[in-house]
Amino acid sequence: MFSGTGTAVVTPFKNGKVDYESFGKFLDFQINGGVDFLVVLGTTGEAPAVSMTEREEIIRFAVKTAQGRVPVVIGTGSNSTEVAIELSNQALSLGADGVLVVTPYYNKPPQEGLYQHFSTIASRINGGRLIIYNVPGRTGINILPDTVLRLAEIKNIVGIKEASGDEAQVDYLIRKMQKKRPDFLILSGNDDQAFHLVNAGGDGVISVLSNVAPREMSTMIRFALDGNIEKARELHLRLFPLMKGLFCETNPIPVKYAVSSLEYCENELRLPLVPASQKAMTVVDEAMKESGIH
Repeated sequence: MFSGTGTAVVTPFKNGKVDYESFGKFLDFQINGGVDFLVVLGTTGEAPAVSMTEREEIIRFAVKTAQGRVPVVIGTGSNSTEVAIELSNQALSLGADGVLVVTPYYNKPPQEGLYQHFSTIASRINGGRLIIYNVPGRTGINILPDTVLRLAEIKNIVGIKEASGDEAQVDYLIRKMQKKRPDFLILSGNDDQAFHLVNAGGDGVISVLSNVAPREMSTMIRFALDGNIEKARELHLRLFPLMKGLFCETNPIPVKYAVSSLEYCENELRLPLVPASQKAMTVVDEAMKESGIH
């Protein structure tokens, strides 16, 4: 259900409120662009700056807009296990197809704490599908492959979004997981490593880039999954400047600007994030032009 390309979508704001008119058009742009699933209220969606009331409204709206055309995954992570359970059950009760749960940030649990965090959530979401999200650069903690292999014994933990940036760690996990549980999804959390991860045996990407290039990114991943390495490589290298440009400042600052330049939303973020600097806008403009995205 969650292989291929999932877009970690931005949340459009206008005059301080969620802009649902723009959000609906943007989600249609993603689905019509060929992405395989949507990831709502993740890092790119500015989830920490969204209220609980808005969270419920956003989930309802995304599920209703998707209309079953693609699965919808909701970011429900927290550094409190109980809060993550509450958020996950809320998302699933509102029609989400799965939840993306980030490793607990700031409190930096040991590996056993990470195992118990995810296993406890999985046991209390009534069989709902759970994807682990590993992003040490944001959370300050790295879930190690051997811990993920333990968690893969739990049926409704269905995969991992791997954004450690450590290709050797990812390759080790892929190699071990192919023997232990071949249906466990290993998805890249880094656009610039997605081509390599899929060609090493991974299953796809949860992408920032596909916010502005859904057709191109999903086609690249599809080529890689189908074994058409030449065409996948061609697209990977074409898109590479934009993969880097969209991280010239903290995500989602550059991608929100890029989406606004395509006129799918306002270039509005919520504090403590601020709009892209002039320097960043120039970097993104040049990367979009070089990658052929208009």
